[in-house]
Amino acid sequence: ISFFSFFNLQVVNGIEIYSMKIDSKVTSRFARNVITSRAVNRGNVHKEVFFDVELPKTAFITNFSMTIDGVTYPGNIKEKEAAKQEYEKAVSKGQTAGLVKASGRKTEKFTVSVNIAAASKVTFELTYEELLKRQFGKYEMFIKVKPKQLVKDFEIDVSIFEPQGITELEAEGTFITNDLQNVIKKTFSDKKGHISFKPTLDQQRTCANCSQSLLDGDFTVKYDVKRTTPDNLQIVNGYFVHFFAPTNLPQLPKNIIFVIDISGSMSGREIEQTREALLKILDDIRDDDFLNFILFGSDVHTWKEKLIRATPENLDEARKFVRGIDTEGMTNLYGGIMKGIEMLNAAHEENVVPKRSASIIIMLTDGQPNVGISDTQDIRAHVKKATEGKYPLYNLGFGYGVDYGFLEKMALENKGLARRIYPDSDSALQLQGFYDEVSNPMLMDVELHYPENEIAGLTKNSFKHFYDGSEIVVAGRFVDINQNSLTVDVKGEGANDALSFTTQQDAEQTAKAFQEQEYIFGDYIERLWAYLTIEQLLEKRTAATGEEKENLTAEVLDLSLKYKFVTPLTSMVVTKPEDYDNQAGIADKMTEGIDIFSFALSKKPNVPLMYPKRKALFDGDPHFIISVPQKEDAICFNINEKPGDVLSLINDPVTGITVNGELIGDKRANSDTKTQNTYFGKLGIANKHLNLKVTVTSEKITIQNGNEKTAFTWLDSVTLQQEGLTLIINREKNLVLSMGGGASFVIVLHQVWKKHPLQQDFLGLYTLKSHKLSEQTHGLLGQFFHPIDFTILEIHPGSDPKKPDATMIIKNKELTVTRGWQKDYRKDPKHGVDIPCWFVHNNGAGLIDGVHTDYIVSSLF
Repeated sequence: ISFFSFFNLQVVNGIEIYSMKIDSKVTSRFARNVITSRAVNRGNVHKEVFFDVELPKTAFITNFSMTIDGVTYPGNIKEKEAAKQEYEKAVSKGQTAGLVKASGRKTEKFTVSVNIAAASKVTFELTYEELLKRQFGKYEMFIKVKPKQLVKDFEIDVSIFEPQGITELEAEGTFITNDLQNVIKKTFSDKKGHISFKPTLDQQRTCANCSQSLLDGDFTVKYDVKRTTPDNLQIVNGYFVHFFAPTNLPQLPKNIIFVIDISGSMSGREIEQTREALLKILDDIRDDDFLNFILFGSDVHTWKEKLIRATPENLDEARKFVRGIDTEGMTNLYGGIMKGIEMLNAAHEENVVPKRSASIIIMLTDGQPNVGISDTQDIRAHVKKATEGKYPLYNLGFGYGVDYGFLEKMALENKGLARRIYPDSDSALQLQGFYDEVSNPMLMDVELHYPENEIAGLTKNSFKHFYDGSEIVVAGRFVDINQNSLTVDVKGEGANDALSFTTQQDAEQTAKAFQEQEYIFGDYIERLWAYLTIEQLLEKRTAATGEEKENLTAEVLDLSLKYKFVTPLTSMVVTKPEDYDNQAGIADKMTEGIDIFSFALSKKPNVPLMYPKRKALFDGDPHFIISVPQKEDAICFNINEKPGDVLSLINDPVTGITVNGELIGDKRANSDTKTQNTYFGKLGIANKHLNLKVTVTSEKITIQNGNEKTAFTWLDSVTLQQEGLTLIINREKNLVLSMGGGASFVIVLHQVWKKHPLQQDFLGLYTLKSHKLSEQTHGLLGQFFHPIDFTILEIHPGSDPKKPDATMIIKNKELTVTRGWQKDYRKDPKHGVDIPCWFVHNNGAGLIDGVHTDYIVSSLF
């Protein structure tokens, strides 16, 4: 909802940041922002500097460039795969610094690292665009300020032009002291507004002689526009934008059902904060509203059998009910939400609620459905059929264990939206804040009608509800680019009667409204249309499948390339000209959870680059450990399946190498555990191009070369070399195997006491030279031979005091992980070496591609 910009340059090895400026120009809510930062290395050796920018998740980057020693390296927008190939081509010729990626609640981080030669300067310039959305009657520009050092030339400059006229303009900062208050310069008159914040070096200091910067916090600009009519229509060069926000309408009564997850996973702080938020929400419910609560754990419970009016007596009873909410059982999400829909249907059919009233469902859950219907596609289908588009569904996902993608798709299919509630100390405020956004419906079934034969490329023009303090924005283009006038009819249902409104506008009137201002940035209405169109197509694409998804993808890609937006389907590549060292950067925008713009550039010449040597292994139960060298860390996960199952571990269609493993279990099932312990008891390693198969068990090693078979036991000490195969057996310890000059594998033999009542001998697998496998390599291990990165956030105590939990941002997802360790048995087959790692729960869910059962294959070869 807000407009964010967070810029942050770190001091590394004495680099001086001598200039930092953000220049924002807003025209009719559409903002173009240019962040420029300049650094100098005053030393006599090259030094490294990092440039971080945190952007809104709804923003699209449109340009990035770096100027080093007077030479500018611009960015180019390309289709994601083409950009990747160009990036890798350039990388293969030179040295690239590490990419740093992170994600916040509403922002994404973009990081550049560059080595600056002695006595050299570097300038970073980043441009991004976003449509500011109105909420609670204000457009808000939120700038996070944290330069981490005193900056000689520091400035925030915001210029606003609104042809409707500006009614109010505010600027404030969490770090603003009384002395700094006067540094904020604010002016507005009629259609123009201007904010400037330019503190001197001394004004930035935390104290008179301190070298620490006071600039650390939030800087916020808010404004609103005059509304002499319900809407404003603008036409420029064959495109139009229509802003609709009527005022002084009576509020519709609302019928609201809260569907609340009370499963066991909601215990503790989550259920406390839910109760706290609901109690505050009850204080804000009007006496002409109707409400009910539905709780779902293993079973579904309702407060009342039907919706009831929010009288003072009923609200007191509701508060008593909310205070008594507690957790129990599992997660019958399907039962809870279907009960809510049935209750609303009955309320309307039986005329329990007013005919002119707005009905909404707000569902809160922290987990995944596992009782009743648990298949998320089936749930979505049933819910969509049941609502028939009559009620918007708002899905709130509490924490990181929730299937947010499912919640988002289901909400979008039912005219609502999804929102993640972050498990912080302010979770109750987040819940209450969301309710405030949808608590004041003014209109229902709003339709904006444009002449069909005149308009093409129309963005969304029908809306289930219009909420007080918000704004509807519709854009489109004329079939005839020379057309310069437009008539629009707006219809909606209000609390007392139907609303009908007609507006007309022509290009001359728009030009007259804009004649006073000087800094309009060109074809802004066309870009606003493209921005809004891409945003809405991406939203549709979230829930689409098959041919519809393919068509939406093609449409988004075409617009992204045409208007040079970094979207989930495009990347920005920054490369040096061919007469300079071959260096490159790449910018990506992903999906919910990790929206990333990443770039890295280094001036270390002539150092060949290969992807980091990545070690991927499994051992034990079976434990999978994925080494991530650039993090000096590792990720681990377990796979729990039944004895006899065969798992695809490595599959490279280019080299022809495959590795599969068959599970064995304990000698007998352990009655004290719910699942039987499993291990790898047999491995099959093959190279189909060489017609070569190697079978390894805890008893013997068999080599099949065509029709010839050779067998060894673990009691042998063998070094075998033949065409395409090298095999070394270290007696009763391990086996080293390489095929066709490609990747090598170390297979460790784990022997247990022969009379052990449960365990059997088993095997562990470790990979070497995995970079010699192709980019098409996959499998439970093989997928991790490609570059992978992750970020750890919000480390906090877990159920085991020695093993903290955290949030891992990886592969566009947020996972709850636990710090622990696994054993590496290569050097010490008996005792192993503890490897610290972040453990991903539930069979690697969210880390591995697909689900773990996708990797079960029919046989060892």
